[in-house]
Amino acid sequence: MRRLTWSVKMLSVALLLSPAVLVAQADEAEPQSITLPASKLAEYAGQYRGVVEPDIVNVIRVQGGALYAEGERTQPVELTPASVDHFFIRGTPLRVSFTRDAKGKISGLTTTVRGPRSTGAAMEMVRFSNKPTAINHFRDYTRNEVMVPMRDGVKLHLVILRPKGSESGGEPLPFLMERTPYGVDGETSTSVNAAKPELAQSGYIFVFGDIRGRYKSEGQFVMNRPIVDHKTKNDIDETTDTDDTIDWLLKNVPNNSGRVGVYGISYPGFLAMMAGIDANPAVKAISPQAPMTNIWIGDDFFHNGAFRETYGFDYVQQLEGQKTDVRVESSEDTFDFFLKNGNFAGAAKSAGMSDLPTAKAFLTQPAYTKFWQDMAVEPHLTKVEVPTLEVGGWWDQEDMWGPQAEYAALEKHDSKHEVFLVLGPWNHGGWVPTTRHLGAVDFGSATGETYRKTIEAPFFEKYLKDRRGFDLKDTASFRTGVNKWERYDAWPPKSGFKETKMYLAADHGMSFDAPKSESKTEYVSDPANPVPYRHRPIQPTYGTGSKWRPWLVEDQRFVSDRKDLANFTTAPLDHDVTVTGDVMADLFAATTGTDSDWVVKLIDVYPDDAPDGMGGYQLMIADEILRGRYRNSFENPEPVKPGEVTEYRWSLHGADHTFQKGHRIMVEVQSTWFPLYDRNPQTYVPNIMTAPPSAYKAETISIYESSKYPSRIEFEMPE
Repeated sequence: MRRLTWSVKMLSVALLLSPAVLVAQADEAEPQSITLPASKLAEYAGQYRGVVEPDIVNVIRVQGGALYAEGERTQPVELTPASVDHFFIRGTPLRVSFTRDAKGKISGLTTTVRGPRSTGAAMEMVRFSNKPTAINHFRDYTRNEVMVPMRDGVKLHLVILRPKGSESGGEPLPFLMERTPYGVDGETSTSVNAAKPELAQSGYIFVFGDIRGRYKSEGQFVMNRPIVDHKTKNDIDETTDTDDTIDWLLKNVPNNSGRVGVYGISYPGFLAMMAGIDANPAVKAISPQAPMTNIWIGDDFFHNGAFRETYGFDYVQQLEGQKTDVRVESSEDTFDFFLKNGNFAGAAKSAGMSDLPTAKAFLTQPAYTKFWQDMAVEPHLTKVEVPTLEVGGWWDQEDMWGPQAEYAALEKHDSKHEVFLVLGPWNHGGWVPTTRHLGAVDFGSATGETYRKTIEAPFFEKYLKDRRGFDLKDTASFRTGVNKWERYDAWPPKSGFKETKMYLAADHGMSFDAPKSESKTEYVSDPANPVPYRHRPIQPTYGTGSKWRPWLVEDQRFVSDRKDLANFTTAPLDHDVTVTGDVMADLFAATTGTDSDWVVKLIDVYPDDAPDGMGGYQLMIADEILRGRYRNSFENPEPVKPGEVTEYRWSLHGADHTFQKGHRIMVEVQSTWFPLYDRNPQTYVPNIMTAPPSAYKAETISIYESSKYPSRIEFEMPE
C-alpha cells in the first residue's frame, strides 16, 4: 500500500474531503485576503456535521481576531477570508464557503479543491450548533531524527516523537513503533495526533523507521526479505533489524518504560509481524494490519498461482526502481496497454523494468518455488511470542488473505488467549479514515472509529500500560448486510453454526437442494477479449485518479450481461440468509483447452426498489481466482485434459454477511479478470509470463450442475 501522508489525511478528515478528491496541487495562486471584523467572524462560529459523513464534526471558532477550524483528529487551522462567506487555507488548494438560510443566518459550509487537476467535487457540512465547543485534545510532541547502527554496521533512519516535557519528568512511557518502506519524513506531532488520537493523548514514544535500503536508511532493500538463520552478524533480516532497533531505543531514549508495541498496515503490517518472531523481550504487543503474508498464495502478487499483473507491474517499479516511492503514471487505459504487450515479459520490457529483482522472479519463477516459499511468513508462526491483534477488511484489494492466515497459524498455539482478530467492512487500510462508506455502500456508522476507540487503543493500553478497557475475547467481526458488530470465540466460529451448501442449478439458477438431473452451462472464453476486473478506463494502481482502492465494491452489472461468463441466481429470498466464515467454491468444470483460470464471485443482488440509489446493485461479497494448472499442486503445475470434467476446489476467503429478504444470491463464474490478473493462454505453456501469441486460444468452458457433478459453494450459517 502506498503510504498516504497524514498531512493530506489530516486536511481530508478536517474538512470532509476524501483523499481521492485531493488530487489538485496547491499551485493555483491563492486568493487575495481581506480583513473581517471579529463580530463578522463570530457569525461563522459553531459546530458542523458532515452531510454524507455525519460522524465527522468540525468546530469553527474565533480566536485572536482570526477564524479557525478544528476536528477531533486535527489541530486548529486558520481560515483566511477572501471575501464575505468565502475563505481559504494558506498553502493548500482548499476553499471553504459558508452557506446561509432564507433568513440570512449561517446554515452550513461547503469545501472544494481548486487547481488544474481538481475534480471540482464539493463536500457539505451543516451547522447543528452555534456554540463552538472544543473537541480537539491535541497533545504537543517533540521530534527527533537519529541514525541507528544494526549488528552488521548498517545504519537505519528513525524519527522519534514524544510528548513535550516527557524526556525528564513524569511516568516512563512505552514505545509504539512503525517500520516502513514508504518513508517517515512526514511524521510529525500533527500526524500522530491525527492517526492515533487516543494513543497520542494517552502518551507514547512514537518511533517511525525507514527500513534497510529505503529513503534515508543505509543498506540494500530486499522485497519482503526472507527470515534467515542467525549464525553470524551478517545474517540479517527484518526480525534482526527490529531487534537491534529496539535495543538501541531502550538504551538511548530517556525515560522509557522498557515496553514496546509495534503496528503497521500492509508492508508495515508484514514488518509488525516480524517483531513477533524471535521477539525482543521488550516487545509486549503487536498489531499486523492487512499484513503481506504470502505474496504468492493469497496476497499482493499472486492468488492461487494467478499473477496479479497490474499490481506487480506498478508496485515493483515503485519500490525497486529507486530508494523512494515513485508512482507509475500513465494516461493510457492499462487494459489496452497490457493487451497490446501480450504477456508480462512484453509489458516489463516496454517499461524497462525486466532487470528489477522481483520482476526477474516474476519472469523466471511463476510457480511456487523456494524463492516464494522463503518469503512466506505463516510457516514461522509456530508459537505465540507476544499478544497479537490482527486486522483485516472484507474488501481489502491487496492483503485480505494475510490477517486471516496469520491468525489461523497462531491460533493453534494460543494457549494464553493472546491472539485477536478484527474483520470489518473495509478496503486496504480502510479503518484509518472516519467514514461510514466504501464506494456506494453505506454501513450506517463510522466502523473505523469504533475499531480504533474500542479495540485498537485499549489493546495497546492494556499490554503497554496495564490499563483496563480491552474486552475482546477473540474475534470482532462486522456483519455486513445487517451492519452490526459480532463477537466470536474463534474464527471461523466453531459453535452455533452449521455447514451449508448452495448448488448451481439448471437454467442459471441456484438452490439449497442438490441437483437431481444432468445439465451444464457453457460459455466461450477468449483471451483476445478478456473480462475487465473493474470499470474502464483502468488507471495505474496508485496513479492520478485511480479507482483501485474501492474496486471490490463496484457494481458488477457492468460485466454480468457478457456472454463469456456464467451467472447462477436464486429467486428473491423469502428470509434472511447469513454467510459466516470461510466460503468455498467447489466447481466441476471442463475446458476444450489444456489450461484455464477459474474466477468465482459470490454476489448480493439488491432489489430493484432498494433505497439510496442501490436498486439492482450487484455487490461482491467473496471472490477469488484459481489458475487451473495449480489445481493439484502449487509447486508442480500440470496441464488440464481437454474435455475432462475436473473438480476445482478453493477458498473465496472469509465473509460475514446477511443476504436480506428480497435480495438474491448470485454466483458468477468467469475465466478472465483482466488486467489485474494476466491472461491465461488457455493452452498449456511452461511459463505464461513469456507465452507466445500463438498460445492464446478461445476455448469453450463447461460448468456442470448435475447430480454426478454438483458444482456448489459451501459456507457456515447460524443454526
